[in-house]
Amino acid sequence: MSNRSAARFALLPPAGPQRTLAAAQLVSAVGDGAYYTCSALYFTRVVGMSPTALGVGLAVAWALGSLAGVPLGHLADRWGPRRTAVALALGTTAVVAAFLVIRSYGPFLLAVCLYATAQSGLTAARQALVAGLVPRAERTGLLAHLQSTLNGGLAVGAAIGGIALTFGTRTAYLGAFAVTALGFLAGALVLRRLPEVPSAPPESGTGPRLAVLRDRRYAAVTLVNTVLLLRMPLLSLVLPLWIAERAPGIGWLGSALFVLNTVAVLAFQVRAARGVTGLDSAVKAVRAAGVLLLASCAVFGLSAVDVPVWAVGALLAGGAVLQVAGEMRQSAGSWQLGFDLAPPERIGQYQGFFGTGVAVARTLGPLLLTTLLLDGGLAGWLVLGGVFLAAGYAMGPVARWAASERRPVAAPALAATRG
Repeated sequence: MSNRSAARFALLPPAGPQRTLAAAQLVSAVGDGAYYTCSALYFTRVVGMSPTALGVGLAVAWALGSLAGVPLGHLADRWGPRRTAVALALGTTAVVAAFLVIRSYGPFLLAVCLYATAQSGLTAARQALVAGLVPRAERTGLLAHLQSTLNGGLAVGAAIGGIALTFGTRTAYLGAFAVTALGFLAGALVLRRLPEVPSAPPESGTGPRLAVLRDRRYAAVTLVNTVLLLRMPLLSLVLPLWIAERAPGIGWLGSALFVLNTVAVLAFQVRAARGVTGLDSAVKAVRAAGVLLLASCAVFGLSAVDVPVWAVGALLAGGAVLQVAGEMRQSAGSWQLGFDLAPPERIGQYQGFFGTGVAVARTLGPLLLTTLLLDGGLAGWLVLGGVFLAAGYAMGPVARWAASERRPVAAPALAATRG
């Protein structure tokens, strides 16, 4: 094979379960992209909900969804992650299909709660599938591929949603929801092609069934990672508001920076994850992320000083480049730590718990960051950067503390069978 061909195929995960997981991620992400683009405007403009009611409903839904991650992850451990993932993907299909006929707030609230719950459980079950089907040394590399695939699918779905927004009719919005439902249905069918991972043996003794809830060391790692995940609302919420307040003439830049982030992750996440194969390399990656996120906050903050508009744009673009570099290093390191510090027989419930950091960052991040940054200016950005740096450096001792009493446990047999 030529070097050019090898480079092209390196963009894809290896054939077999890894590529099948990527295909399932892709089709589901296309549906998600269409949903996230259209849902808010559909429920406010077409159904007639107030933005406040919509926001409260979504906050309640994702709060419940974050709580459901651990028990549904535990279900994946006991029932089998492939069966659980397929069931939750089909459940998501049914919930999104219900959006086609929902016309009032009560059914909407029930549906979005079920959607968030299924999504949290599906994430945990997919992670358990990765752990069961992929050798330990290859997991972070696969997750990097899956993250790139996710961004590509979201971009395609967002384009489909953009078409619906252009027409702005009920029929167009419902068409986007139909794409979402079909995306999750296709994802379930693709996941069905994977071999089943043997379920964990029944737990003996009197120990807690949801052991992760009493694992203080793993909780500490999750907490530090959650602090670093506060970067998530920066591009989607804080920077557009920051630009609108300080340089309204370049309001389009907020969308451009979001596209830059998406394309960068699509193109470079796999490369950024190379070499992250164990505890030490993961800790180094997270530490580097803290440094990069501090630098990005400092550059973003400089746009608050009295400079020409073109300089504001250049500073924001430079900060966005540093931010996505830190994001990719933090993602790679956290994936490795989340797997390595979890008992092999409880991957599902531990990944469900680790994933609550995303929900917490999405729920609390907007409130914390808009207050700190929009009111605090440069000083607020530097405070946030200092928090990122402290979390990046704290991950090392916290992760080693969590690993110090983690007794090696033989991984469950991977003699996969078709279920």
